[in-house]
Amino acid sequence: MNFGAHGPSPRYVVEAANEYGRTFEYEVPVDEDPYETAFRTYDRTRDRVASFVGADADEIALTESTTAGINAVADAIDWQPGDAVVRTDLEHPAGVLPWERLRQEGVEVRVVETEGGRIDVDDFADAVDGARLACFSAVTWTHGTRLPVSELVDVAHEAGALALVDAVQVPGQLPLSVGDWGADAVAAAGHKWLLGLWGGGFLYVDRAVAETLEPRTVGYRSVETPTAAAYEFSPGARRFEVGSSNPGPHVALAEAIDAIEEVGVDRIADRIRDLAGRLTEGVPEDRLRSPTRPGSGLVTIDVDDPAATVDRLAAEGIVVRSLPSPNAIRASVHAVNTESEVDRLLDALDSEWA
Repeated sequence: MNFGAHGPSPRYVVEAANEYGRTFEYEVPVDEDPYETAFRTYDRTRDRVASFVGADADEIALTESTTAGINAVADAIDWQPGDAVVRTDLEHPAGVLPWERLRQEGVEVRVVETEGGRIDVDDFADAVDGARLACFSAVTWTHGTRLPVSELVDVAHEAGALALVDAVQVPGQLPLSVGDWGADAVAAAGHKWLLGLWGGGFLYVDRAVAETLEPRTVGYRSVETPTAAAYEFSPGARRFEVGSSNPGPHVALAEAIDAIEEVGVDRIADRIRDLAGRLTEGVPEDRLRSPTRPGSGLVTIDVDDPAATVDRLAAEGIVVRSLPSPNAIRASVHAVNTESEVDRLLDALDSEWA
């Protein structure tokens, strides 16, 4: 029950990456051009991701991770001393550390304080006034709450700020349409709820916005003609891809998306909601740090010693994780879990509040 950190991949997802690697290393070098083969693979995965999130292919960049996507956007803005960036106090380190680096360069970092994993839109509006960019999570890793993404995006845009969404807890457990959100950029990865491999991330950047961004890291995949005397960035989000990277995790990403869509995202979301609801109903109200009616499969529970509880549960064959803030444990329930597994976790936690 730790899919919010890492979702073990189905065997056929792993085998898709392994078979691609075998072919790419042993057959492609003698049968065809490895670079052309890799580029065709990138293109196929980019098309697959775009279809999955409701974007155009040239609005998708293939990355290693959510962290890489957030940093790519952060590094492509011409920040000036006195500029401001806004985040919430619920962000994962992926949505904190890039801005802390910019703070050292004179950029103001405004942190919107929240309560119980929920954000006050008026507080957010006050913070984003005069800022260049706002970065926030679609689903919080701390409480499993769903933030009002489209509303926050509208508020940011009204203030003249770009909106960058950390969506890593969404794909694979909830429907995702970047068009509905209206965000300028969305960073995510496939190794959690999508059940893909580590290294298979993606970044959506609105086409018009991408043309205003200039990445600091440039390579032959970033530009139109690598050998030109004066390079021109590739149109759209492809400017954020740099050089030779292992296509395997992105082959697996496409395979994982196929599997999720074959089952049906709505069907998965319903199943997760039912299982997470079963879990929250069994947790005493004063111990529950997530909503009583879960908006996602992430359920945060107060225990006296989170690290010791995680170790004890692991010894019983139940995998959850501890959180730094709130000081609690978090169970991440996916559609592949069962009612009996949820009940088993609750039984194992009985001693925590006896």
